[in-house]
Amino acid sequence: MRKGIHPAYGPVVFRDRAANHTFLTRSTMSSDRTIDWADGNTYPVVDVEISDVSHPFYTGAARVLDTAGRVERFERRYGKRGGA
Repeated sequence: MRKGIHPAYGPVVFRDRAANHTFLTRSTMSSDRTIDWADGNTYPVVDVEISDVSHPFYTGAARVLDTAGRVERFERRYGKRGGA
C-alpha cells in the first residue's frame, strides 16, 4: 500500500439510536464526539440509525407482503398477455 493516501483505521464505537445499543469495532470513520467505553478508554462515537440489532430483517420482525393473487389481479385488470 502506498503511504499517505489511506484514511486512519482505528477503533470506533457505533451507537444504534433506535435500539440504544453500542458496539466497538475498527473503522476509517471519525467523529468529533467521544464516549468512555467499558475498558476505560475513550473512543470516537458514530451514531447510526439502524444496525443488526434494530433492523427488521435481523430481528425477525420483518413484515411479509401478501403477494398471493397479484398476478391474477393484474391479469383481470389489464387482460392476459397474448401467447407468442
